[in-house]
Amino acid sequence: MVRKYRTWHLYGPDDELGAANRVTQATVSAALATPRRGRVFQLAIPLASTGPLTGKSGRVNPQHVMLRHGGDIMLADGGPHTVDYTDDVVYMPMQSATQWDGLCHIFYGGRTYNGRGPESVDGTGARSSSITNLIDRCVGRGVLLDIPRWLGVDWLEAGAAIQGSDLAACAEHEGVDVGPGDFLLLRTGWLARSRQAGTWEGYLGSSAPGLGVSAADYICPRGAVAVASDTAVGEAIPFETADIRLPLHVLLLVNAGIYLGEMWDLENLAEDCAAEGTYDCLLVAPPLPVTGAVGSPVTPIAIR
Repeated sequence: MVRKYRTWHLYGPDDELGAANRVTQATVSAALATPRRGRVFQLAIPLASTGPLTGKSGRVNPQHVMLRHGGDIMLADGGPHTVDYTDDVVYMPMQSATQWDGLCHIFYGGRTYNGRGPESVDGTGARSSSITNLIDRCVGRGVLLDIPRWLGVDWLEAGAAIQGSDLAACAEHEGVDVGPGDFLLLRTGWLARSRQAGTWEGYLGSSAPGLGVSAADYICPRGAVAVASDTAVGEAIPFETADIRLPLHVLLLVNAGIYLGEMWDLENLAEDCAAEGTYDCLLVAPPLPVTGAVGSPVTPIAIR
């Protein structure tokens, strides 16, 4: 099953881009024609200490600390002509809010994308397939599939698995399709549920909606570059496979070289898409240029 859509060596034995090879001058030029009104939507949740992470997985929420603030300036009392400054720092895991998973983030059977072994990620970071490879490839047409709106509900229930047939039916209902070089944006409403409840409790729980295994049968043949969703994992939890943890990560990241985005805020974009009756956009979402990073925070921008 996990090898069904394997693309190892499709772009050569040294390839580190995977599905990002599908981003070309032609796909970017075509995507530039997508915006019609110049409306801009940012799709990131705040990098805040009040974010969804609990620390149970080893990841904690970003911690923003002031190195020098207004109180320091007042204490310095340098006089009316003194130039002073404020300064700050953020301590955070690279995947603690809206983020991209790099191809080297997940290993299965000791191998990551293109058959590389664990030696490809050492104590200094990724020696190949770092998420930084995506920096100049993360521009293209975004296609939103709003599953709960299609089903007539506010959000999907915990554990709901979105299968390939669901993706196809939703796309047909919206009048869109996913093609080579596109970025699939998948709304489950799970973030909206937490926002309405006023708490992150349950967002990272043992059950969540997301992609089912057969979703790969829709995503992979269409040539998508990436799939980004509004949940913390992107997959339906509990997983459908008893013997494989994170089966979609194994299918898409490890084997197909398709990137995954998690904790994307798609709510305002979805409202605009529904109001206009169109479900595509120009998407710009480069990762941070952190050398050797296996994942990265991102502030995706959708333009319509």
